[in-house]
Amino acid sequence: MDTALVIARLIIGLGIFAHGTQKLFGWFGGYGIKGTGDFMETLGFRPGAAFAVLSGLGESGGGVLTLLGLLNPIGPALIVMVMITAIGSVHIKKGFFTSDGGWELNSMYIAVALLIALIGPGAYSIDAALGITFLAGAQIAWIALGAAVVIGLLNLAMRRSKAA
Repeated sequence: MDTALVIARLIIGLGIFAHGTQKLFGWFGGYGIKGTGDFMETLGFRPGAAFAVLSGLGESGGGVLTLLGLLNPIGPALIVMVMITAIGSVHIKKGFFTSDGGWELNSMYIAVALLIALIGPGAYSIDAALGITFLAGAQIAWIALGAAVVIGLLNLAMRRSKAA
């Protein structure tokens, strides 16, 4: 089980981290803060550059924390938060399948993040190595995940149309 958890953490952590660095630095074919911010503006997130930075930090930070198994369930909760925002602002209207720009991949990230948050990062994690237990347990995980859902939905509610 611990080996499976570390593999899952590596895959989701690196994947989400890469998405965050696309937004923050333009790495891996991304558009950086300016380009991502301009796109965020078209989605109603204003100011776009601020939302680009926050989204990039949420993704890269959530990815790194999950990858390392550090301060679980905070990393998975950050992943859930940004994926809910992405689904609601971009992917939901495109249907389910990723091939059509839908929410399929986002939902897979959420599913894996939920599992890691609730099961824990496993024995091969920084939390285990340092004996970090104050965030352990399903009750704390559900609180973090609930907060992530609320913040993701609040992000969506904050969108506004461009002034005429």
